[in-house]
Amino acid sequence: MSTQEPGVRRPPRRRRPPALSPLREHLRDTFWFAPAAGLVGVLLLWWAAAELDAAIVAAFQERREYEALGELVGLADDAKTIITTVSSAMMTFIGVVFSISLVAVQMASGQLSPRVVRIFVRSRITKLTLAVFLATFVLSLLVLAAYDGEPDPRKVTAVPLVQSVLTMAMVALSLVLFIAYVNSTLRLMRVSHVMDRISRESLALLKAQERDREEEVVLGPETARLTYEGRAGALRDVYIARLVRVARRRGAVLRLIPRIGDFVLPGTPVIAVHGGAEVTRKAVRRTVSVGVERTFHQDLGFGLRQLADIALRALSPAVNDPTTAVQALDRIVQFLAVAVNLPLGALRHRDGQGRVRLVQDVPSWTDLVDLGLTEIRGVVAGNPQVSRRMMAGIDDLLSLAPPGRREVLERHRALLVEVVERTVPDAADREFALTADRQGIG
Repeated sequence: MSTQEPGVRRPPRRRRPPALSPLREHLRDTFWFAPAAGLVGVLLLWWAAAELDAAIVAAFQERREYEALGELVGLADDAKTIITTVSSAMMTFIGVVFSISLVAVQMASGQLSPRVVRIFVRSRITKLTLAVFLATFVLSLLVLAAYDGEPDPRKVTAVPLVQSVLTMAMVALSLVLFIAYVNSTLRLMRVSHVMDRISRESLALLKAQERDREEEVVLGPETARLTYEGRAGALRDVYIARLVRVARRRGAVLRLIPRIGDFVLPGTPVIAVHGGAEVTRKAVRRTVSVGVERTFHQDLGFGLRQLADIALRALSPAVNDPTTAVQALDRIVQFLAVAVNLPLGALRHRDGQGRVRLVQDVPSWTDLVDLGLTEIRGVVAGNPQVSRRMMAGIDDLLSLAPPGRREVLERHRALLVEVVERTVPDAADREFALTADRQGIG
């Protein structure tokens, strides 16, 4: 896109993307970061508690309050029994608890879609529970090692009283998190809650992607193309803040050629440069993230892809669960109803002065409707509950859509009627299957 001419009113300044946004999202897709951070945190916490215990012992000995110090030694010895029990049982408890996660993931992958497994991986309560459990186990070992076994208060060097209290507090926190974890896991094993989670993340991304309502700015001449160098995979996201910064420094406009979610091969072009000084591959290194699967971070169509997959799996002969397909259609229609009046198309990311620096292609309204309805419509034969819900959803969207966005909905409505008329021989059954019903069949 061409830069803005002097004297032309600039559009409102957009909220700049967080500098660490891609890194934060990538860490959320891992299962190691939260436990590792928890272990580092508990080591620091134990060190502070050990220093406090040493200061307490030194203060009692300096004041020659040996009787009071002896009472503290007794309390610490009593707590040692509890900590020993905690230390021996915690790892077994961890193994039993997190076997629940593996069962839940296996059930969700088999009954819903393999793409919903990422919901369990990204679950904050699961990661927090694992981190606290491991931290409690490590802390109990450190506290046990801190006992010196000296009964004489005059010679004692360490009384891990604060450390013992801290360990018991961690045990209490572990029990609370265990209850919350079981509740969260049981919720995620229910298809309605999984689809609600997918829907909320999709709507959050839809609202977060700010788009210009103004007319398209004409792109200038293309001066270069930068190819992707790395292993093949799905384009997960791009580092928007860095690309905008590079384009501003070079006085250029960058255009992302593939769409987020596309499968990218080494040697294929990923960034087109328009105008400005030369932009080298080194300048945009590590701005394109490719992985083995798609993510929600910048992928607008991924939520609809998951909902459509759940509906297709539910309508397969092996599962035969049209009610689940109707629930998936509820969420698809909800997403499309929010998107129907939003400006869709290319995202134009601007620098601090309001100049366009990065153009990113995203699904259009037609793309979103086709993604949400096409495959489900193809398997509605013999499932009047699903065809009735789809008819009601299309009618609702037609009532909300502006004139320019009704054509694709009318096309899907006509194709739905055609599928039902071709596969349902009886006229009364056809009429029933094509009657709009938001619950499918009540």
